[in-house]
Amino acid sequence: MTTDFMQKTKALIDDLKGICASYGLGNDGNEFKIITQVFLYKFLNDKFAYELKQLEPALQQAEKWEDALVTIPDDDYQMLLFQLPPGTAKLKRDHLLTTLFQKQNEPDFAKTFDDTLRDIAILNNDIFSVKTGTGSKITLFDDLSQFISDSSQRDNFCKAIVNKLIPFSFEHIFGQKFDFFATIFEYLIKDYNKDGGGKYAEYYTPHAVAKIMADILVDEQVQDVTCYDPSAGSGTLLMNIAHAIGEDRCTIYSQDISQKSTGMLRLNLVLNNLVHSIQNIIQGNTMLSPYHKDENGKLKKFDYIVSNPPFKLDFSDYRESLDSKENHARFFAGVPKVPNKDKDKMSIYLLFLQHIMHSLTSRGRAAIVVPTGFITAQSGIEKKIREQLVERKMLRGVVSMPSNIFATTGTNVSILFLDNANKRGDIVLMDASKLGTTVKDGKNQKTLLSEEEENLIISTFNKHEAVEDFSVVVSYGDIKGKNYSLSAGQYFEVKIEYTDITPEEFAERMQRFNSNLDGLFAESATLEQEMKKQLEGLRYA
Repeated sequence: MTTDFMQKTKALIDDLKGICASYGLGNDGNEFKIITQVFLYKFLNDKFAYELKQLEPALQQAEKWEDALVTIPDDDYQMLLFQLPPGTAKLKRDHLLTTLFQKQNEPDFAKTFDDTLRDIAILNNDIFSVKTGTGSKITLFDDLSQFISDSSQRDNFCKAIVNKLIPFSFEHIFGQKFDFFATIFEYLIKDYNKDGGGKYAEYYTPHAVAKIMADILVDEQVQDVTCYDPSAGSGTLLMNIAHAIGEDRCTIYSQDISQKSTGMLRLNLVLNNLVHSIQNIIQGNTMLSPYHKDENGKLKKFDYIVSNPPFKLDFSDYRESLDSKENHARFFAGVPKVPNKDKDKMSIYLLFLQHIMHSLTSRGRAAIVVPTGFITAQSGIEKKIREQLVERKMLRGVVSMPSNIFATTGTNVSILFLDNANKRGDIVLMDASKLGTTVKDGKNQKTLLSEEEENLIISTFNKHEAVEDFSVVVSYGDIKGKNYSLSAGQYFEVKIEYTDITPEEFAERMQRFNSNLDGLFAESATLEQEMKKQLEGLRYA
C-alpha cells in the first residue's frame, strides 16, 4: 500500500507542476514556491483532519466529516483546537480545502484562495514562522496567485490547484515514518535544489553520506539532546540524525543564508514530525552573524553537529569583519586571506569547521564533509586545525569517500568525525574510496554505494576494526608521528613478500634478467641509429 501511495503522491506533485507549466510558470523561479506551499497546505489540511478525528469519534464515523464539523458549536470547536497536538496547524472551518472547493465559482476566487492561506499563516505564526538573523519572521505562505502575471487567469489557476488537491488524501499515511517522507521530500524538491553556484549548502546531500554520518554519530540511545547544522541547506543531514536519535528525543537548530533552502528545511521539518524545532530555524549568515546563543550571550553549544558546508566561496566583502578580536577564539587557526585572483575559491569550509569545533558541548560529537585534500595538507590553516584536533583530543576518525559521491562536484570528499569525549584515542581512519558503482547522472558521473557497502563502513567504524587496506585504528601519538596526516593509506602496513630460492635458481634468474637487458639495449641502439638516419635525410631534403 505504501508503494502505491508513494506513486500517487509523486503523481500529485507532477500534476501540480503541470498546472504551473500550463499557466506559464514552468521552470519559473516562483514555481518552487507554488509547488512546495500548495503541497504543504494540503498536508496541513489532512493532518488537521486526521487529528480532529482522533479527538472526536463522531467525525470519524460521519459520512462526510466536513459536514459534521459544521454542526459542532463554536465553543466546542475552540476546545478541539486547544486539544490538538503541538505540531498540528490550527484551522478555522473556512480554511478547509473543501470550503475552498465549494467557493471556487465565486467572484475573485484567487483573492479568497490567497486570503485563506495568509490567514492560516497568521493564525499559526508562532509555530510555523522561520526567523531571519535580524529577528523578523518569514511566514508560512505567500500570495501564490500573484505569481501569475495575467490577472485574468488567476481565478482559473487557483481553481485548477484546488481541483487537483481534492481527490487526494494524506490521512491514512500519517503512521509512516522517516523513509517514506524522505523519499517524497527528495522527489518534491528535485527540480529546485540543484547546485547552481548558490551560497552555502543549496544542494541535496546524497542519502548514503547522510546515513553514514548519522549512524556513526549516534551509536547509542540518547535523550533530550540538541542537533545543529550551521549550513543546513534543505535539511537532509538534520533529518537523518533526528531519525537516528528519535524525533521526540532531540531538538533541531540550524542556520543558512539561503531563503530557498530555509523554506525547504521548514517543509522537511513539518513532514518529519519536527514542527517543535521550526522556531530554531534561522535564515542568516552563520559566519558573520551566528544567531544561536546562550543566556550569557555566548555561542550556544550543541550535543550533535552535522554539516556539509560550501567548500569554496567569495566572502571577501566581509572577510575583515571575521578577522576580529571577538572572533579569535572561534577562528583560532585563522581566516583565509583574499587572493589576488579567483576570489570565489576562498576556502570558506575552514571557517565552518572551526565554528563547529567551537560549538560542541564537552561531550559533543560532529560529522563534517570536507575536501579530501584537507586531511593531508602540510601547511596553512588546514594543518593548524588538524594539530588542534589532536592537541584537544577531540578527533574520532575520518572516512575518505569514493570519488564522484556528489555528482555535481569533482572534488573528492572525506567525512571528518569529532568527539569531545574521545580523550583516550582509538581513532579510526578509513579509505572507502574503492567502494561503490559508477553510474551516469545527466552529464556527470556519480558513484553509488550499495546498502551492504554503507553498512560495512558504519559497522567497521563503530566497532573500531582494523581491516587490511581499508581501515586502521591509531592513537593521537601515531598521528603526531605522521605529521598530523589523517589519510588511512599512510598508516597501512607495507608488505614485502619473500620467497626462498636456492643459489642455483638465483643465478639462473639473474642470467635471464641480464639476457633480457642485453636484448633491450641492442634494440634501443638499433632504434637510435634509424632515428639518426631519418634526421639526416630530413636535414638534406
